[in-house]
Amino acid sequence: MADIIDDDYRPSEDEPYMNPRQVEYFRQKLLRWRDEILRGSGLTLQQLKEEDTRLPDQSDWATAEMQRNFELRTRDRERKLLSKIDAALRRIEDGEYGYCEETMEPIGIKRLEARPIATLSIEAQERHERRERTFREE
Repeated sequence: MADIIDDDYRPSEDEPYMNPRQVEYFRQKLLRWRDEILRGSGLTLQQLKEEDTRLPDQSDWATAEMQRNFELRTRDRERKLLSKIDAALRRIEDGEYGYCEETMEPIGIKRLEARPIATLSIEAQERHERRERTFREE
C-alpha cells in the first residue's frame, strides 16, 4: 500500500477522513519516527559501552556521570514513546486510528500531524487535563 502515497502527499481536510492514503501516510510517519528513536538508542548504548569510566579527574568523572544519567533518562522517555508508537500502529491495524478513544469522534488531521500518537480529540484531551488539575489541587 506504500505506493498509494508519494513524498509530496500531505493529508487534507478536503478528502475523506482516514481514507487509505491518509492511513498509510500516518503509518509510514509512525514507522519513520520509531526507526529514528531506535537508531538513537543504539548509538547511545554503543557510546555508553565505549566510555572509559576511569577518568583521571573527579570533575571529569562527575560530568561524564551526569551526561550518562541524562542519556539514560532520555532513553527511558523514548522507550515510553516507542510503546505509544506501537499502540498507534496497532490502532491502524485494527482500523481505530484517528478516532478518539473516549468519544469515537475523529481526532483531526492537524492534531495527528502534530501528535501522531494522539488517542484523544482536543476536546477530550482538554477535559482529561482539567480533571487531572482538579485532582492535583485537592
